[in-house]
Amino acid sequence: MDYLPIFLQIRARPCLVVGGGEVAARKVGLLLRAGGEVTVVAPRLGRVLAGMALRREVCHEPREFAPDDLAGQIVVIAATDRQEVNRRVSEEARARNVPVNVVDQPDLCTFVMPSVIDRSPIQVAVSTGGASPVLARLLRARLETLIPSSYGQLARLAESFRARVRARIPDGNRRRHFWEQVLQGPAAEAMLAGREAEARRGLERELTAAGDDPRPQGEVYLVGGGPGDPDLLTFRALRLMQQADVVIYDRLVAPEVLDLVRRDAERIYVGKESDHHAVPQEEINRLLVRLARENKRVLRLKGGDPFIFGRGGEEIDTLAQEGIPFQVVPGITAASGCSAYTGIPLTHRDYAHSCVFVTGHLKDDTIDLNWDALVEPQQTVVFYMGVRGAPVICRELIAHGMPATTPAAVVHRGTTIHQQVYTATLETLPGLLKDREIRPPSLLIVGGVVRLHEKLDWFHPPAAEREEGGGAAGGADADSSAASA
Repeated sequence: MDYLPIFLQIRARPCLVVGGGEVAARKVGLLLRAGGEVTVVAPRLGRVLAGMALRREVCHEPREFAPDDLAGQIVVIAATDRQEVNRRVSEEARARNVPVNVVDQPDLCTFVMPSVIDRSPIQVAVSTGGASPVLARLLRARLETLIPSSYGQLARLAESFRARVRARIPDGNRRRHFWEQVLQGPAAEAMLAGREAEARRGLERELTAAGDDPRPQGEVYLVGGGPGDPDLLTFRALRLMQQADVVIYDRLVAPEVLDLVRRDAERIYVGKESDHHAVPQEEINRLLVRLARENKRVLRLKGGDPFIFGRGGEEIDTLAQEGIPFQVVPGITAASGCSAYTGIPLTHRDYAHSCVFVTGHLKDDTIDLNWDALVEPQQTVVFYMGVRGAPVICRELIAHGMPATTPAAVVHRGTTIHQQVYTATLETLPGLLKDREIRPPSLLIVGGVVRLHEKLDWFHPPAAEREEGGGAAGGADADSSAASA
């Protein structure tokens, strides 16, 4: 983050605005709405600020800015049309550790003024860090349409019940569950429809019934995090990620995806690397059971899809045996995501009539696969965890009858801005990989469809993020199985 997003309490506290024009008037209006006591320093005032001064809404000092004006101020905003004055205000405020904003000059600011959606007591602030105020306003306008004005009344209703709910439900996790149920249930809908009395009665009923279960139990959400691009998550995955109490995640879950988990959720890393398991699978299974029995909603977040080389079946088998409620949310598997983002269709009527997903995990320098089935003509073969074993894979495919000229592609960090694609043939791929250090998450695609990459490649990440000769990046499944390499 370029800025720490905070909400500052300025009610009945001194705030300074330097400048008397229309822009200054808009900033003064925001400060007044937040309850600030505003002093305006400017030789002359425009029509709006002059009216505010006449009505004694602000205190006007009709002169040039002086450093002593900063004494005791909580915040200062410079909004003049004179660069030297704005810079001086910024320098003097910084020297005194007074938060300062200079309109349209981010380099002179220690804080920025966001676009605000006001549903008091709910407030949503949108900022681009000064990069594009117009974009921030457009985002605010979109959010305005998504957040009904009655959300403020809903927040006040919840506030009026907070003390009683805390007394009735002392446990923090259960209390949070209660509020999430209420704020997405009939009482909230009644309040949003303007039926306050009905909403209060509904909340009373919910509160009376709360805590009746003497032995509450949590739930486990087995969620596929997809190949890397957070935009590829399902709506259901996002909803569960936002309500989980604890997240157990793998190494191949993209940081951008993990960032979408609820901020105050406990995070437990259980990722595995080649030849090194941070947490054994059996211990992960026991951990899921233990946390659920502590009445926690547990998010088991996996790269790709949990049922494709992700050992999700083993985990829910344990949960079912222990009587733990669970649900599974599929994710876009690495093969599908990487194929789409690199212009390599997994099937194509001119090149491939079938597609096979296999694990290329190397064990004792060998890979035990049904090679005869993999060398069928007009078939695409996708190897998960196959980069380390690529020399063995290429050798065995050729030995079992696949032409050495068959195209192959290694897709690294698929669907992300760091993506790279390396194309070769079965004969030349081992040498290409030897010259480059390609780490997980990576995927190996073998078949005639790889020829379409150059023609159909549509996803071009920023040049600064790409290596010379690179294309799209490969995705993530199977982190909870042996190793992605």
